[in-house]
Formats: sequence, structure tokens, C-alpha cells
Amino acid sequence: MKSFLLFTLSLFLFISCNTDSQNKSASIVSDSSGNLNSINIVIDNENWNGMIGEKLRAVFAANVDGLPQQEPLFNLNQIPPNTFSGFARKNRSFIKVELNDAQPKHTILIDSFAKPQIGIIVSGNSKIAVINYLEKNADTFIKKIKNTEITEQLRRIRKSLKDDAPLQSNLGVSLKFPTAYRFAKEESDFVWMRKDIQNGSMELTIYEVPIDAIENDREVICNIINIRDSIGKVHIPGPSEGQHMITEEAFAPYINEIKFRGRNAFEIKGTWEVKGAFMAGPFLTYAIKDESKSRYLIAEGFVFRPSYSKRDQIFEIEAILKSLQFVED
Repeated sequence: MKSFLLFTLSLFLFISCNTDSQNKSASIVSDSSGNLNSINIVIDNENWNGMIGEKLRAVFAANVDGLPQQEPLFNLNQIPPNTFSGFARKNRSFIKVELNDAQPKHTILIDSFAKPQIGIIVSGNSKIAVINYLEKNADTFIKKIKNTEITEQLRRIRKSLKDDAPLQSNLGVSLKFPTAYRFAKEESDFVWMRKDIQNGSMELTIYEVPIDAIENDREVICNIINIRDSIGKVHIPGPSEGQHMITEEAFAPYINEIKFRGRNAFEIKGTWEVKGAFMAGPFLTYAIKDESKSRYLIAEGFVFRPSYSKRDQIFEIEAILKSLQFVED
């Protein structure tokens, strides 16, 4: 009887340890890699150079809205399926295209080969079916990949966070942004942060306006532009006296109604310029309705980097602004 009990206990411990080892092995994945806003496209050379490749480029390498020059939403790197192994699987985002006998569908893979990682497998029984499916689901796929990239950008930002006490005390909000930014102006209803970069600068402004400054008989976009221009005149001067930032008139801004932390909000993308000077660049604005304080909280960022790409800088600004939280929540 004693021998039987010892055997049973030994068997239980062996199975338990073996199971724990398997679970640990299954749960361990290496860190993902790759530049921000970069997608590995797993597809054979023939289809990459054909109709499917054209659709993939049209969807995922489309021009970013609101930039003064053409820049792709994502950088695409093609990988043939037979080489999609080892380090090639570690990229943070990948899309795999498969042609088979099934009806068009997609599968989302989360942290399958690395962490964090999102993979999208799109399959179909013909090239036309895959192309149509990509077009139909483009917004969904872009949103999922972009959310993964924003999460990664914020992870990097959190490594060295600036103290946001001036924002909390003056405007009742918190914001996650790097120590590379400095406070340029602090007032009860306006705070300005600046970051020097090679060949330019990045700016963040947070301020508030009454609800009726945006919601009145005029169009919302016109009101927001007027507010931007008045704020620029008062707070953001140009290099010479009498110069200040305004919204560029040659390009109509993009505006979308969104939800921000459960609140109604507007997202605006466009370009700014300095009145009377050869200075311009992209801006991103969130106008968030805060009914508890009878105000719109305006969170904005803009980039000055003449003759250089600006996509990654405006993306960093987007990630920072999306980290904004109301202290009362």
C-alpha cells in the first residue's frame, strides 16, 4: 500500500511538473521588433507584383491625411511565405495573404510569434475575392494595426515621463509625454509644451473654450479654425513681430466626429502656417466636449520640420494626445 501511494504521488508530481513546463514554454514569446508604422506583408512574389499587391499598397500605403506632402500610412515590407520564419516572424505587425478553396475571410492573430504583435491572415478562393475583401475590411484592419502601433509608441514614451502637474492643476487633465518636452507657457486655461528635434520642433498645446464657442449657428469646422487662429495670435508668435500661427487656407482640414474617453469629440487634421513667414506644417487637434465643466477641452499638436518627412512626428503626437485623461474620471 505504501509503495502504491509513493508511486501515485511520484506520477502526480511528474505530470504536474511536465504540464507546468509546457504551459511556461507555451506562454514565453520573445519581444516583437520593427520600426513603428511598418508592416510585413507575407505574400509570394507573383501576387505582390500583381493585382493583390496593388490593392495592399493602395490600402496600407495610402497617403496620410493632413500632411503637407505625400507620406505612406505604413511602410510595407514583402516577405515570401517560404521565408516567413525565425526573425521574420518577430515584426510587430504582419499581414499574410493565402489563396485557397475557401470563401473570403480573415483571422486575427495576437502575440502568436512575439509580443506585442498583431497578425492578419486574409484568405480567399480567387484574387478578385481577396482584393474585394481587403477593400471591404480596410478600415478595420488599419484601425487594429494602428492601435498596436500607438500602444507600442506609448510604451516607449512611458520609459521617461515628464511631470504633468501643470496640466492637472490648470486644466484638470493628465497626459503622458516624454521628458524631452519642456513647458513653454503655463496659464490657467492654456498650457504649451515644446520639443526640439533635428531640423525643427514638435509642439503640444492644451486649452479650453466655452461650449458655445464651438456649438453655435456656424459650422463646427469654421468655429474650430477661428479658435485655432485666435489662440495662435495670442499665444504662438512667429519669428518676427506681428507674425503668428494660423490654419493654412489653401488646404481644407479633415474633420471626424469621434468618442474620446466616452465623451463626444471632434478630430481635426490639417496644416498650419505662420502669417507673414515661410513656415508651415501639419497639426492634429482633438476638441473634446466636457459637459461637467461647460467647456470644450482642446488638445493639439503640430510639427515644424521643413523639407523633411513628418509622419512619425505627427504619429508620436497622436499617441500622446490619445493618452489624455480627465482627472475627475
